[in-house]
Amino acid sequence: MKQVVQNYKSGELAVLDVPVPGCKPGGVLVRSAYSLISTGTELMKVSEAGMSMLGKARSRPDQVAKVMQSVATNGVPATYRKVMGKLDSYTPLGYSLCGVVEQVGAGIDDVKVGDLVACAGNEHALHAELNWVPKNLYTPVPDGLAPRHAAFGTVGSIAMQGVRQGEPQLGEVALVIGLGLIGQLVVQLLAASGVRVVGADPDPARCELAERLGAAACGDPASAAVENAVAELTGGHGVDQVYLAAGGGSNQPVELAARLCRDRGRVVDIGKCRLDLPWNAYYEKELDVRFSRSYGPGRYDPEYELEGRDYPIGYVRWTERRNLACFLDLAARGKIDVEPLISHVADFDDAVETYRRLKDGELKAVTALFRYPEQAEEAGEAKAPAVAVPTVSVKPNPARSAKTPVKLAFVGAGNYATSMLLPHLAQRDGVELSTVVTTTALSAANAQRKFGFADATTDLDAVLGDKSIDAVFVVTRHSSHADLTRKALLAGKTVFVEKPLALTEDELAGVLAAVEESGNDRLQVGFNRRFAPLLQEARKQFGTRSGPASLRYLVNAGQLQHGSWYLQQGTEGSRFAGEGGHFIDTASWLLDADPVSVYAVAPSGNEDLQVVLRYPDGSTATISYVTTGAPGFPKETLDLVADGKVLRLDDFVRASVYGRKKWVSSRLPKARDKGQNAELAAFIKAVRTGGPMPVPLESLVATTAATLAVQTGLAGGAPVTLARAR
Repeated sequence: MKQVVQNYKSGELAVLDVPVPGCKPGGVLVRSAYSLISTGTELMKVSEAGMSMLGKARSRPDQVAKVMQSVATNGVPATYRKVMGKLDSYTPLGYSLCGVVEQVGAGIDDVKVGDLVACAGNEHALHAELNWVPKNLYTPVPDGLAPRHAAFGTVGSIAMQGVRQGEPQLGEVALVIGLGLIGQLVVQLLAASGVRVVGADPDPARCELAERLGAAACGDPASAAVENAVAELTGGHGVDQVYLAAGGGSNQPVELAARLCRDRGRVVDIGKCRLDLPWNAYYEKELDVRFSRSYGPGRYDPEYELEGRDYPIGYVRWTERRNLACFLDLAARGKIDVEPLISHVADFDDAVETYRRLKDGELKAVTALFRYPEQAEEAGEAKAPAVAVPTVSVKPNPARSAKTPVKLAFVGAGNYATSMLLPHLAQRDGVELSTVVTTTALSAANAQRKFGFADATTDLDAVLGDKSIDAVFVVTRHSSHADLTRKALLAGKTVFVEKPLALTEDELAGVLAAVEESGNDRLQVGFNRRFAPLLQEARKQFGTRSGPASLRYLVNAGQLQHGSWYLQQGTEGSRFAGEGGHFIDTASWLLDADPVSVYAVAPSGNEDLQVVLRYPDGSTATISYVTTGAPGFPKETLDLVADGKVLRLDDFVRASVYGRKKWVSSRLPKARDKGQNAELAAFIKAVRTGGPMPVPLESLVATTAATLAVQTGLAGGAPVTLARAR
C-alpha cells in the first residue's frame, strides 16, 4: 500500500510503498476515503523538518532537554547514534480521516466490513491507503454524512473539547482568537450552543468566513474593530470566555484575552501560542486559565486508546470517542458546516506536491483533503440507489471585441421562443439575430419577419457550420434538446437550451461527452427563476444563514389542454421531467448548494408529486408538484425558513421576509417577471466577454440529474443518492 512519510533529518517528503498493516484484535482495518491535512500542526512539522539542525533544536527545546539528559546518562556517542537514527528515518503524517472498514479484528462487534467510519490518532489515522485503528479511536459515520465531511472528525473533536473546557452558557459572549481550521470550528460550535461570538484574526478572508459561519463580528486583533464589537455585545463588561486557537511566537493573543475578558472570565488554550501571561492583568480580573488536551479524556492513555478500556459514562461523560461521535452527529444534522472550510481536494498520489504548495504559500487553504481511490467512497455511500452526476473540466473561453455584435441562431420558434425569449433579444444592443432554423419553412419565415432574423432556414447543418454564429438557442420539443445541444457544442457554439437539458441519463451523458470531446463547455439551460428580480431582492433581504434551511415549494401546475404535446410522455417525457428542473434549480440556488439525494412519492391516479431534496448541510427542499389544485390559486408559492427568518414568494407578484425586521415588496404593477430578461442579459454578457457562464455547468448537470432521479425514485420507492461520477 502507499503512505505519506517524511524524513525529519532531510525534510524529504515521499509517498512510499509500505506493507499493509495487520488487523490486530481490538481494532479494525480501514481503507481510507479521505484524510485531512492539518494546515497548522502538520505544516509546522513539515516546516521544522526543513530547518537546519540548529533550527530544529531551537524550535523544539523540550527535545533538546531530553537529548542532554541522554548525554548525561548514556554518553555522547550513544546519544548521537540514537538521535541520528531517529531523525534519519521516515515518520508518518496525518491524524484525521474517514474510510471504509475492510477487516474486523477479534473482539469488535460495533461495526462490520463495509461500514463507513471516522478515525483519529497520529499513529492510526494516517495519510495511508490502509490503517489499523483501535476501537476507541474510530466511530461509525451517521447516515447521510459525506465521507469528505466525516474526515473532519478528529479536528472537530479538538475544537469540541476546547469548547467544553470553556463551559459556555446560553446567551454568553465569547472571543475566538485565531480563525484557522480549529478556530472556525470553535466559532460554529459556540454559535450552535447559543453563544454570540467575536472572532479575531489578521486575515480578512478568514474573518469573512467566520462571520458567514455564525460569528457576530470579526476583525484584525490589531485594530479597534474587535474591541468595539466586544464592547457593544457585552455592554462594556467583556466576554465570558476567550478561546486561544492561534499559533506562533507572539504573546499578543494572551494579552488581548486579558484585555477583553470580563472579571472572573475563562481563557481556554486550544492552539499552540506563546503563553507569557501578564500577571497583573490576569490577577486583577482573577481569570480562569484552562488548557484543552487534544480530542478529550482518554487522549495519551494507552489503556484507553490501545486496549479499548472505556471510561464509565457516569464519571466521564465526554471521552475522545464520544466527542468524535458527537461532532459527526452535529455535522450530519447540519448544525456544523465543514464544506466551506475545504479549500482544496488533492488526489493522494499528489501528496508531495500538495505539501510543497502549502508550505511555499502557493496554495492558500484553511483545510485540504487527500482523496483516495474511488471504491472507498462508493462503498461507504452505497446505502441507497445512486444516480451518477457527471463532472467535466471547465476551460476558459477567449473574450471578443466589445464592438462586435453577438450573432445568434435560433433552432425552434415555438410559443415559448416567440413570447419569452425573442422579444427580449430583438431590440437588444450588440445582438444580431442571424438565423432561425425550424422544421417547417413557414414557421421560420414567420419568425424572420416578426423579429428581424437575417436568414431563415430548415438546414441545421448549414447553421452549425457557419463560423460567424456565436451562440445557438435550442428551443424545440424536449425530446430533441440533448441531441441538438450535443451537435451545437461539437460545432464549437455557445449553447442556450431551454429546459430540460436531457430526458434520460444516457442523453445527459451524451451531452457531457460532447463537452469532453470538443473542449467546449459554454452551455446554459433556461433555468430563469433564479434571475427573477423579485426573488433576487428577497434573497438579498433574507441575508446569509448559518444553519440548515427548510424550503417548501408548491407548484400548482394544473391540467393540460387536450392534445398538448406535453402529454406525449412516451417521446417527450413526464411533465415533471420537462419542467421540474425549474423548481429544483430555484431551490438549489436559494440554498447555495446542489442536492445530494432525492426522494419522490406520488399518489395513484394522477400526476401529483412530492419531491424531497436533501442538501450537504442538512437543508431540505420539498417540492409539491400538483395538477389537481384549483385553477384560480397562484401557480408558484415558496417558503424558505432558517435561522429564525422566513422568506415568502407569492407567484412572482409579491415577496416578503420576516426576521428581526420585516420586509415586504411592493406589488408588481405589470406582468410577473420570472427572470427571462435578466437571464438573457447574463448569457449575452458571457458570450461577449468570454467570462463564466451565468450558471456553473456543474450546477446545470446536478439539477438535471436530480430531475431525472425523481423517476428513478418513484420506480424504486426509495431515496436516490446523487453521486458525482469522475
